[in-house]
Amino acid sequence: MDSVAAIVRSDSKRALATLIRILGDIELAEDSLQEAVAQALEHWPRAGRPDNPLAWLITTARNKAIDRQRRRVLERRYSESQQDLHELPSAGLHAEEGMEEAVLGLHIQDDLLRLIFTCCHPALARPVQTALTLKTIAGLSVAEIASGFLVPVKTMEQRLIRAKRKIAEARIPYEVPRPADLPERLGAVLSVVYLIFNEGYASSGAGDLIRVDLCKEAIRLARMLVRLFRGEPEVSGLLALLLLQHSRHRARTDAQGQFVTLDQQDRGLWDSGMIAEGRSLVEKALHQKKPGPYQIQAAIAALHCAARDAEKTDWPQIAELYAALEHRQPSPVVTLNRAAAVSKARGPEAGLALLATIEDLPDMQRYHYFHSVLGALLAECGRASEAIAAFQQALLLTRNPSERAYLQSKVTALLGQDKAG
Repeated sequence: MDSVAAIVRSDSKRALATLIRILGDIELAEDSLQEAVAQALEHWPRAGRPDNPLAWLITTARNKAIDRQRRRVLERRYSESQQDLHELPSAGLHAEEGMEEAVLGLHIQDDLLRLIFTCCHPALARPVQTALTLKTIAGLSVAEIASGFLVPVKTMEQRLIRAKRKIAEARIPYEVPRPADLPERLGAVLSVVYLIFNEGYASSGAGDLIRVDLCKEAIRLARMLVRLFRGEPEVSGLLALLLLQHSRHRARTDAQGQFVTLDQQDRGLWDSGMIAEGRSLVEKALHQKKPGPYQIQAAIAALHCAARDAEKTDWPQIAELYAALEHRQPSPVVTLNRAAAVSKARGPEAGLALLATIEDLPDMQRYHYFHSVLGALLAECGRASEAIAAFQQALLLTRNPSERAYLQSKVTALLGQDKAG
C-alpha cells in the first residue's frame, strides 16, 4: 500500500497539469483527479498496478470529469479537448488499454512548465500567481505555502479563494501565453520553481526534512527554463543555486533522519558532479555582468561547497555577498541570513545587532529559523536562559520532526549547562 501511495503521489502533479490543460478548469481537474486517486488507492492493491500509472490517472480523471459535467457548454469544451487527443497517432485513452509512450511525450513532457507560465498571469498579483501555482503544480498544502510566504494559513486561504474567483469572473484563459508574453512572466515562474525547491529542501510538513521528489522536480523545471531562455543569466543562476544546494542533501540528515548542521556534515557525501555543474553555471552567468538575486545566492552556495571543511569557509566573502543581495532584494529573510554570516565573520554580537533590526517584524516572529538563529547566537554569547527561550519559541513554530529534534537537543544541552553551573 505504501508503494502504491508513493507512485500515486509522484505522478499526481503531472497528471493534474495535463488535466487542467485538457479541461480548462482548475477545480474540476483537482476534484476529478482526487476521485481517480481514491479509486487507484482502492483498486491497485487488489488488481495490481497498471503498466502506465500516469496514463491511468489521467484517463480515469478525465472520464470522471466528463461524467460530472453534462451541461452543453462544458460538453463542447471537453469534446474539443477529446478531438485534439484523437487526432494524435495511437491515442488510446482507455485506462485498461494504457497509453502509448509517444502520446505521453506529446501531452505531458512540458505540461508542468506550460501550466506554470499559464498560472503566472499578469492580471494576478505576483504573490497570488506564485501561491496559486504552488498549490496547483507542486501540490503543496495551504499550510506549506503559507510557511513559504511567512503568513498565517487563514491569510493564504483567502488569497487563493480570491485568486480563483478573479480567474472565474475575469475569464482568464488557461492557455499557454504567446512567446512574446513569456519574458514578462519569467520572474514569477522562477519564484515558483525556487519555492518548490525550498519546500523540498527543508519541508515545513510533519514528514521527512528533505523531500527529494520536489527538489528533483524543481531542478528538472529549471533545466527546461535554461533551454528555453538560453543566455539569460538569472535562469542559469537559479539552476546553479538548486544544484549546489541539492548537492549536499545526503549529508544533511544522519542515519536516523536527524538534521545535521552544515558545519557538522560529512563533506565526502556531497555530490561532486552537481557541485562542478553548479559552479560552472554560476561562473558563466556572472561573467555576463548582469548579477541578480539567484546568481548571488548561487555564488554564496558555491563558496560553501568550495570549503574543504567548515573552518575554511570564506565567511567574510559570504557576508559581503549577502549585503549585495540585501541591496538588490531587501527582505528580513536576507537580513537574517546576513546576520548568521556576519556572526561567523565578526562574532555573535555583530550578528545579534543585525537581528535586532528585524526582531519586531511579524514575519520574523512567525519564522522558526529566526528564533533558531537568535538562540544559537545568544548561546554563543553565554546568555543561556535567553537562548533557551528562543529555541523553545522555534520549537513552537515548526512541525518537522527532524528540526524539532535538533532544537530540542539545543534546549536540553543548555539546560544541562545551567544545572552544571
